[in-house]
Amino acid sequence: MTDPFPDLLARVRTKTAAVGIIGLGYVGLPLARAFARAGFRVLGFDIDSHKVDKLNAGRSYIKQIPDATIEEMRANRFEATDRFDRLGEADCVLICVPTPLTDAREPDLSFVVNSTHAIAGQLRRGQLIVLESTTYPSTTRGDVLPILERTGLKAGEDFFLAFSPEREDPGNPTHSVSHIPKVVGGLCDRSGDVACALYEAIVPQVVRVSTPEIAEACKILENTYRAVNIALVNELKVLYDRMGIDVWEVIAAAKTKPFGFQAFYPGPGLGGHCIPLDPFYLAWVAKRHGMNTRFIELAGEVNTAMPTFVVNKVADALNDAGKPVKGSKVAILGMAYKKDIDDPRESPGFELMDLLLRKGAAVSYNDPHIPTLPAMRHWPHLPTMHSQPLTAEYLAAQDCVLIATDHTAYDYEFIVKHAKCVVDTRNATKSVPDRRRNVVAA
Repeated sequence: MTDPFPDLLARVRTKTAAVGIIGLGYVGLPLARAFARAGFRVLGFDIDSHKVDKLNAGRSYIKQIPDATIEEMRANRFEATDRFDRLGEADCVLICVPTPLTDAREPDLSFVVNSTHAIAGQLRRGQLIVLESTTYPSTTRGDVLPILERTGLKAGEDFFLAFSPEREDPGNPTHSVSHIPKVVGGLCDRSGDVACALYEAIVPQVVRVSTPEIAEACKILENTYRAVNIALVNELKVLYDRMGIDVWEVIAAAKTKPFGFQAFYPGPGLGGHCIPLDPFYLAWVAKRHGMNTRFIELAGEVNTAMPTFVVNKVADALNDAGKPVKGSKVAILGMAYKKDIDDPRESPGFELMDLLLRKGAAVSYNDPHIPTLPAMRHWPHLPTMHSQPLTAEYLAAQDCVLIATDHTAYDYEFIVKHAKCVVDTRNATKSVPDRRRNVVAA
């Protein structure tokens, strides 16, 4: 049999290769856009048939990607499908599926494993498989590779395998796929060669590393670095709150130092698809190697305690007004995990809502980017809710307004003016002239 490598590499370099992307969410869909714009035929796979139908009709379900972009992608040979038996049509298959935690805070690789089995069912000679989902070091070699090689095909000879971590930053137009260097670790030299050639078509720089494990560990380091530093400022927020010191002013002063300091900011808890989860992946794999990552686990404990700290601040603010939490009306502003996006994944807003409801509060919310609360895996018991209009009457009717996400669309002067009490977890009201009248920092 002829060697499939030269033909695959040539097809990638001439952009005649078809790219398949499994998972069309906040990572997969922007990646599909980048490859479609670069001139590749793109086939997107997703188990959600409603998403598939929307995309094929030229409509988007992610706010940061408008319908016009989907229509442009469709014109550039993008197609979405829920038929995984079509995976054989793709020359390069990229896995962009969630890697959540179980209730025991252990890695849940079921989406990765299921995707790999689907690929194995259609695997043919001359395909490149790349895992992009964030995971612990050794997943590509230890979990993905054995499933693929059970087909009788050999990695590096018949097909090619690599890991390249996603670095998508939802809502940040300057940090999209096409503007961020891409780390790539191939299982072998030839796997690395073809994976690097593929990503060179869509990113400004490919950073090649020696193994998939290096690339996997790189992604975990990036997010653990952020989680640990956020934990530090969260812990300082609690301490400085007791000391009567404004942590936001402290950070603003510290970041004037032009070296040796990077500003991180406290909040009501961690959100998103990476930072709240990845350190636990690293801690879990460390235990498999007989080591406890005490520093990382402590950071996780600090960050997961923040919603309780915030709810206690709400309770204190209500108590100062002579009201119990039970029966009080509390409005949460912002259910997305960060400002100006419609992404609710791992948002601390859901835990804040749950804690307040358990204490008997009458909770409602407003979020200009999330008109209806989606069903969430870890919060299936939360009631169906719709975003309430942010009117003067609505604000005045609340016993407490809790700012959980600092969306740019919010008029904070208007909010402070009409609300009886505001608990601000994001320092969003810092510029409001008379904020000391009714704003509590949390």
